[in-house]
Amino acid sequence: MITEGTITLRTADGVSLEARLGLAGAPTAGLVVCHPHPLYGGDMDNPVVVRVAEVGAGLGWATLRFNFRGVGGSGGTHGGGTDEQADVAAALAHLRSRVAGGSVVLAGYSFGATVASAVALEADGLAGLVLIAPPLAFPGFEPAPLERFEAPLLLVSGNADEYCPRESLERLGAGLARATLRVIDGANHFFLGRLFPLGEVVAEWVRGLQAREAPGRRGAG
Repeated sequence: MITEGTITLRTADGVSLEARLGLAGAPTAGLVVCHPHPLYGGDMDNPVVVRVAEVGAGLGWATLRFNFRGVGGSGGTHGGGTDEQADVAAALAHLRSRVAGGSVVLAGYSFGATVASAVALEADGLAGLVLIAPPLAFPGFEPAPLERFEAPLLLVSGNADEYCPRESLERLGAGLARATLRVIDGANHFFLGRLFPLGEVVAEWVRGLQAREAPGRRGAG
């Protein structure tokens, strides 16, 4: 169970977004999670989004999940994935302000993965990027080209995902030197009955990220 508070984010173009911020003690790292397509029922209470946020909280990280514009209590209207990039930027800025300059990872599921990938290319100082079931079978909703992304990247989907075929995910990962690819057996696009192994995959990758950063933190003291 995540202990969260309700907050309001304000985007650069003046849209108010409802969000849930999870803080435990004084976290020095954080995780922003982006939800699936708003026009198909996606919101920040999606089970995949909640599961990923739970993983971050369980590792002692601050977590932030939010509703894209036009969803739930958020203002504005759906922007086709372009205007939503300002929503992600606002979430990242807020979480960075709460983790004392520590590491911030951006995660997105399905449509959220598409938007997150575009923001990641322009964001400074991201510690990592998690793309869950990016909708590779949908022309126009593929992730942004990530060859320029220099931080660690996790690509994860299920082997029964009808919207993110395994072969397509493997092709995407093959061209990205810093990518880790994981395929969850028996999982479809919605991870029905497979939320636990999804969380374990994300947790394993985050622990690896923490381990790689640890020597730098010790040397900085």
